[in-house]
Amino acid sequence: MKIAIVRERFDGENRVAATPETVGKLIGLGGEVSVEKGAGLGSRILDADYAAAGATITPTAEAALKGAEIVLTVRRPAAAALAGVAKGALVIGALDPFGNDADVQALAKAGVAAMSMEFMPRITRAQVMDILSSQANLSGYQAVIDAAAEFDRAMPMMMTAAGTVRPAKAFVMGAGVAGLQAIATAKRLGAVVSATDVRPAAKEQVESLGGKFIAVEDEEFKQAETAGGYAKQMSAEYQKKQAELTATHIAKQDIVITTALIPGRPAPKLITKAMVESMLPGSVIVDLAAERGGNVELTVPGKIIEHNGVKIIGYTNVQGRIPTTASQLYSRNLLAFVTTLIDAKTKTMAINWDDELVKAIVLTRDGKVVHPNFVGAAIATDVAVTKAAKPAAAKAAPVAAKPAPTKKAAAPKAEAKAVAPKAAPAAVADQPKPKKAAAAKAPAEAKPAAVKAPAAAKPAAVKKPAPKKTAPKETK
Repeated sequence: MKIAIVRERFDGENRVAATPETVGKLIGLGGEVSVEKGAGLGSRILDADYAAAGATITPTAEAALKGAEIVLTVRRPAAAALAGVAKGALVIGALDPFGNDADVQALAKAGVAAMSMEFMPRITRAQVMDILSSQANLSGYQAVIDAAAEFDRAMPMMMTAAGTVRPAKAFVMGAGVAGLQAIATAKRLGAVVSATDVRPAAKEQVESLGGKFIAVEDEEFKQAETAGGYAKQMSAEYQKKQAELTATHIAKQDIVITTALIPGRPAPKLITKAMVESMLPGSVIVDLAAERGGNVELTVPGKIIEHNGVKIIGYTNVQGRIPTTASQLYSRNLLAFVTTLIDAKTKTMAINWDDELVKAIVLTRDGKVVHPNFVGAAIATDVAVTKAAKPAAAKAAPVAAKPAPTKKAAAPKAEAKAVAPKAAPAAVADQPKPKKAAAAKAPAEAKPAAVKAPAAAKPAAVKKPAPKKTAPKETK
């Protein structure tokens, strides 16, 4: 049972899917671990450390992947890069399938069983496998560290002989895993912390960490949480009321951290340009949703910008800014899941495809997209490819059918259906145009021209946008 770990190709990604600690445990499960040379350097892990743990260091990714039955990854790999893996190999990682239907379809055609760890159920048994929580926890911590670095002032209150330094005011928007860690970290640094969230349960959590809860607590607010513990998409009316409440609050803050992100959707806009301009110069905003467009109207993904003296931090891989710790937690998440796929006695893969954890995260299997959230998208992708191929076939038909006049008339019908299904009725209403074609015929051939006129009318209507090209074809 070969397990492969390769260097991440995603720009700016320094994490790695396995550490020497997890490599040793994977080998203990019966695996033969191959690690691409330099795979862990971004996380300060040397090849020698992997080798000491029992891994084989390969010079290229192709060598590491060749014959692999399990591929552990941080980001979704390109389907073409998996050409050498074993048939039906498991590709396990944060595959980010939303909005990437073509890539998911490509993984299916590559014959691998792609497993997206983001869909791990939020149940007690799977807590140790929850990559969203482990990585969000670190991003919330790092967001406060980044904010403090850009703030240019002290965070805690200081009583000195020269006078008192007031504490910084920090406002966290979104009290999920990342938000709660941001609250805790800002509080440790001495800031006066407040927070908001659309989930009712968050109020008690915020207050337990010493923060003040800010929210419009109406009926919609009371039902704003999914069964899985995620925040629901709020109505435009609620967002407007919440914006009015937070607008006045934001104007008094030194640091604002936004964390609102719903899987598979663009990040909701929480902070407008006007709100940014209401803040004092020197204030800092950290947008943890920058990778999905950002919660701040002015966010530029991947950059720090300054508007009216307010800095807006839009890093797109915040947890990747502390890769050593992030890799440690992420690799343990993967190890915990892989352990459930291997028989401890025989030390071979024994996947229970009906297991609730497996069913929840499998994207592709046996050449097909199988996850219920993406099956429809996969079908749509196939239909789009088929439709794109049809016009070429339709254009070829008239050339082959030239000797037979009857078939020549039928070919344009096929083309009309493939290119413009709604244009068929227009051909009936557009009868006057065939007169030009009839005028081009010799008088002696008046009868044949009359027979061909109805057939000629339909191509003329289909090719209405380019009449100049249609006319020569009618003459021929």
